[in-house]
Amino acid sequence: MKLTNTILYITFIFIINACNPQEMKENESKSIADFPNGVAYEIFIQSWADGNGDGIGDFKGATQKLDYLEELGISAVWLMPIMPSPSYHKYDVTDYKAIHPDYGTMEDFKTFLAEAHKRNIKVVIDMIINHTASDHPWFQEAKKGKDNPFRDYYVWADRDSIADQIAKKEVTQDSDNITQWHSVDNKKEEEHYYGFFWGGMPDLNFDNPKVRQEIYDIGKFWLEDIGVDGFRLDAAKHIFPDDRLKDSYEFWQEYRDEMRKIKPDVYLVGEVWASSEIVKEFAKGLPALFNFDLAGSIQQSVIQGQNVASTIEGPKWVNLANEDLISRLIKQREVFQSATDDYQDAIFLSNHDQNRVMSNFKGDMKKAKMAASILLTLPGTPYIYYGEEIGMLGKKPDPNIREPFLWSDAESDSLRTTWMDPKFTLDKTVNSLSRQMGNSSSLFNHYKKWIQLRNHNEILTKGGIEQFDNQNKNLLAFTRVLEEEKLHVIHNLSSKAQALKVTPKEFVFGEENLENGNLKGNSLIIFK
Repeated sequence: MKLTNTILYITFIFIINACNPQEMKENESKSIADFPNGVAYEIFIQSWADGNGDGIGDFKGATQKLDYLEELGISAVWLMPIMPSPSYHKYDVTDYKAIHPDYGTMEDFKTFLAEAHKRNIKVVIDMIINHTASDHPWFQEAKKGKDNPFRDYYVWADRDSIADQIAKKEVTQDSDNITQWHSVDNKKEEEHYYGFFWGGMPDLNFDNPKVRQEIYDIGKFWLEDIGVDGFRLDAAKHIFPDDRLKDSYEFWQEYRDEMRKIKPDVYLVGEVWASSEIVKEFAKGLPALFNFDLAGSIQQSVIQGQNVASTIEGPKWVNLANEDLISRLIKQREVFQSATDDYQDAIFLSNHDQNRVMSNFKGDMKKAKMAASILLTLPGTPYIYYGEEIGMLGKKPDPNIREPFLWSDAESDSLRTTWMDPKFTLDKTVNSLSRQMGNSSSLFNHYKKWIQLRNHNEILTKGGIEQFDNQNKNLLAFTRVLEEEKLHVIHNLSSKAQALKVTPKEFVFGEENLENGNLKGNSLIIFK
């Protein structure tokens, strides 16, 4: 089919308003969106729900809010790090087989896990194995000397042999650190250890079979003894330095095989921010990977009001010439699927490392709703960053994009965490969840309705994607396909109406979106 910016002749079966889809009909079929075909929700436990009144989020509080996730239509949660750590973010682990005491006990976590499973919600935990904390007992032993049995758990080099690397001052897309080699206790004349992110996070030595076995035993503990459903693998690209990417590829294939021996249906999703050709090789070991370029392309298309493909260059997103969001996505999927038959795209708008989307949209509710509608109509596993569904705000540094969730107004919000003083998400800047629940036009209800729509539509949950011939840059158009069935999707990215000539046989949603042959601005249609 072909779209122009003048006239479109089509017979419609579904027509849906992106900003306010109507309630689905009662007694509709049960959700068919079992994970990973369903929608996932990323949680920073520290900021989510405080169940014991100490100001810090914990599993007692999180357990109380599982009904909320079930109501929203969530099929899985990704928990940011939950293990003991000296830092607030907990991406530097000191004990891989325990729960951070601020979050509660292992029994508290087991209760959370059991209650999640009762609601058919899978639990995926952050697994940080690229590095440990410098406070980890392994590293505390390793730094005692070359003869220590834990020395080879980490990567060491004589200072003179790495002088050029010590002098190198470069940053990457996923790290601002400019120094990867570090001295022990400032003894600069001795051996240095490798820490890609910073000195407090020494990299493990995966050339050492003992390290690999330790990591596999940790995976077995969480999958078999505790019963989690999978792992989000942090910094997966950096298991070995970039000049040894082939070794990283091979490690993740070995890791996948070892985890599948323990749990055949284990879910593994990796963080690899790199070109499609590099990501492709990681997909052989990590069958789900986060699509960073797609996240930027969705945001930039919404911000610019035009269908664009974007990628990150330095600190900024830039548009790619001769590509658009859909053509680039289709190419990416073809590349990744050529690497593994079970590839699952992990799609998202933002996460804990990026400015919140509502801040990027400068508080524009229409843009936030449009971005959500795009995300939830594309193929893959959509991930929602906690608070995205209520329009939480935040710009770096990182603590400001991980602020407390607003359950209700401050005076009645017994579960709100108080571990930090938020700068962006305040009662005066963001309507709390309780306020939004009763407002049919709220961002929360927009997310809820679109998640439910997706969860009940097999083509949207499980289908692939094809091109829909589109000559109008203000429209984002594509076809979702599952076997012989197809749904055509058109998003009007602009705030202005776009001319369409249609002869609908049946309106199921959004008849009011068409006025005198024009599709309203910031609206969406889906049809067969």
